[in-house]
Amino acid sequence: MDGGKLTYRDYARLARLELDEIEAQCRVEAFRAHGPGGQGVNTTDSAVRVTHVPTGVSAVSRQSRSQYRNRRLCLKKIRRIFEERSKAPAKRIATVPSAAAKQARLDAKRRTGELKRSRRPPAPED
Repeated sequence: MDGGKLTYRDYARLARLELDEIEAQCRVEAFRAHGPGGQGVNTTDSAVRVTHVPTGVSAVSRQSRSQYRNRRLCLKKIRRIFEERSKAPAKRIATVPSAAAKQARLDAKRRTGELKRSRRPPAPED
């Protein structure tokens, strides 16, 4: 990607990539997970943070005690994010009249009022 604003089409293209292709574009960091899990969690760098460099999308997994498994889970999360962002935006249905539509309506009312005033008989002079 060119680093600019990505469209849903760009994300759709990324969502179709294989996990290995996505991984080639990512930065992977391993760290020690916190929380429940006992000694196995506290002594190994099994938690993984994967950042997709071109888009900045990142995911963290500390689900498994296997660093390889956590890396695959992160890649799947990133692909899922790409799939969510690849949906085309819903077509907007205008619910509030635009400023131009309001002005056109007021102009039409003014013309109608002028036409009706021109049909009136002249006012009697006192």
